[in-house]
Amino acid sequence: MTEHATSSISNAIASRTDGGTLELDRASLRKARGYWGETWYQFRKNKIAMVALGIAVVIVLAVVFSALISKYITGYTPTANHLPQKLSKPGENGFILGSDGNGRDELTRLVYGGRASLLVAGLSAVGILFIGSTLGAMAGYFGRWVDTLVTRLVDILLSIPTLPLLILVTSLYRPGIVGLSFFIALVSWGGVTRLIRGEVLKIRHREFIEAARVTGSSNARIIVRHIMPNVVPIVIVWLSLVIPGLILTEASLSYLGLGVHAPTPSWGNMLQESKQFFRTNWTLIFIPGFTIYLAALSFNLIGTGLRDALDPHLRHK
Repeated sequence: MTEHATSSISNAIASRTDGGTLELDRASLRKARGYWGETWYQFRKNKIAMVALGIAVVIVLAVVFSALISKYITGYTPTANHLPQKLSKPGENGFILGSDGNGRDELTRLVYGGRASLLVAGLSAVGILFIGSTLGAMAGYFGRWVDTLVTRLVDILLSIPTLPLLILVTSLYRPGIVGLSFFIALVSWGGVTRLIRGEVLKIRHREFIEAARVTGSSNARIIVRHIMPNVVPIVIVWLSLVIPGLILTEASLSYLGLGVHAPTPSWGNMLQESKQFFRTNWTLIFIPGFTIYLAALSFNLIGTGLRDALDPHLRHK
């Protein structure tokens, strides 16, 4: 990367003006951008991905500052019941988005529910990535019996339907947010393991890896310092594409009463609690449902934009 950037900057000296000052050619300057700088430049050209990024940032900020929204905007806590004002329409009785069947503020529960839903998705993604990257890197780097064992485990795991397995596990145990994230990660690491294994197989015999071996670097150091940084781009894309699926998984389990349990709100159990009021207060179903859709769609579009920005074959100079 350094040699390429140096040569690009050298080529950027395009012409000399009459006054003797040097001007830099814009096309050469673009080539002089670093890898991540060029990636951000390409991503910014994707207007749909930028809109999706803005939506995702708004959702995340609303979730992170849910306590402030509760204190300064709505004035309600997510569990406080106001039975005389139950089933209020949006804008009635001081409820911005209305109230549910127990008189709880819908907006407050929405932002607190997003905290639970996104936390489950985030923790699950981290757990899946940790297990998958460890096993995938070991399988791709060491090969032989390690590769065979990991590959067979991945085949077995991918042959089992994930959602029915999670339903079985969560029906036997009643995990909290951390426990639910752990169970999701435990049954979902097969795909990323196969992805990372394939990437490690591509680069384990390259010159810089052989050079690291010659200098006496241990296998652990080679994997951590030389191989895994080259896997980061595909991991970033994988994270942005898998999070929508994890959000939907949490919502499905909570809707079935097997995920995040009351009184802790989540987008899934908000749907479950509001289904009986669909005919009279359809917004109680629409608001959390549309939020799930918007969050999943925005992260998915971000992932698509990152994939295009990171792929050199799709970059338009």
